[in-house]
Amino acid sequence: MIGRLSGRLVDCEPGSAVLDVGGVGYELRIPLSTYYRLSARPDPAVLFVHTHVREDALALFGFATREERTGFERLISISGVGPRMALAVLSGIGVEDLFRAVVEGDRARLERIPGIGRKTAERILLELKDKKDGSIPDRGTAAVDPPRDRGLREDAVSALLNLGYPPDAAKRAVDQAAAEGGEGTELGGLLRAALRRLVR
Repeated sequence: MIGRLSGRLVDCEPGSAVLDVGGVGYELRIPLSTYYRLSARPDPAVLFVHTHVREDALALFGFATREERTGFERLISISGVGPRMALAVLSGIGVEDLFRAVVEGDRARLERIPGIGRKTAERILLELKDKKDGSIPDRGTAAVDPPRDRGLREDAVSALLNLGYPPDAAKRAVDQAAAEGGEGTELGGLLRAALRRLVR
């Protein structure tokens, strides 16, 4: 069982990363919150890992903090919530906001995440409330900078589409985030700003 990896970041994009550890490249699925941190501080990269084993596959999921991994593991322990949906939740609102939604019983916020319906949102709130230890993890904050070019916007829209957001809503959110930012942002900042518009 792999619990933690430290090495050189070979590749990193929204949703996945490849980490070179002693000459072996480990491919990991990651939430957007982890992507933001990796793209800001690429080397040395340290990821807390959840090893997901099935009969037909073994998959690694990487997280920038223990709190993110804990949130992921609590989510996938809920009936009907698999790894893909858990990543979508952490990508959509982040671990701090997830546990805040649990404390406040904010079902509507969860329902705005693609793939999360009313029943699933209620189940997440109920089961995480039972498992919660009372602390809200600190994910940190980062300034949102303005966008560099059209290619950056297209990459941001593509990442949102991969998370399940409708094309029109994704493009509108990215355009609004870009218009407010000016010039010169990184993909992570643009995605973060666009997601805030989609889930508020």
